[in-house]
Amino acid sequence: MKISKVAVDRNVCIGSATCVVISPDAFELDSEGISTVKKDALKVDEETLLKAAKSCPVQAISIFDEDGNRIFPVSR
Repeated sequence: MKISKVAVDRNVCIGSATCVVISPDAFELDSEGISTVKKDALKVDEETLLKAAKSCPVQAISIFDEDGNRIFPVSR
């Protein structure tokens, strides 16, 4: 598996910041308290990115593979 895209659904994010705690090199909260994906997020190891996505209490983070298939969450 190769992660090629990480996205945060701003309409779903509640700003719990668990993703920031787990992977501060990939995520940060913006001025509205909503998580955003940092420019160099894909440089973070895949295990950490998945752990951060899975930590989100509302599954606002989506992880995609090279073919554009969503790896996580499996279905929404």
